[in-house]
Amino acid sequence: MGGFGMPWASKKKRGLRAWVVVILGRSPKTGAEIMDEMERMSAGWWRPSPGSVYPLLEELTTEGVTRRKDDGRYELISPNRDGNAWPFMPIGPRLPADVVREIASLTAYLEDLRRSDAGRFEEVRETLRGVSERLMKLAN
Repeated sequence: MGGFGMPWASKKKRGLRAWVVVILGRSPKTGAEIMDEMERMSAGWWRPSPGSVYPLLEELTTEGVTRRKDDGRYELISPNRDGNAWPFMPIGPRLPADVVREIASLTAYLEDLRRSDAGRFEEVRETLRGVSERLMKLAN
């Protein structure tokens, strides 16, 4: 991972994947809780972005490493609890399907935030509506 045993010093998603697997090995968590835990573990030095964590969670779910529970928390699937989950993600071209998965992941992050503090969304409500309209145009 990062230099001198500091995983937060790693800028690559490979380190992020390993951190997420370790954190989920302890207990199920939402993406927001995972980011909080990483910030706590790094003593405030690093907090991954939702644009990194949520797409990674979706990848891990697609690969069968994790599953998303009804309460929105992700958990490791039994065989992966033994530390057998491959900690590196494949590197390849960024396709429209990748971007759409990332948008879906960011939406999950916003849903988590809204559940914990709905008042924070008043200031961005109009922006969200505008983004939603633009996305609907792309879908048609």
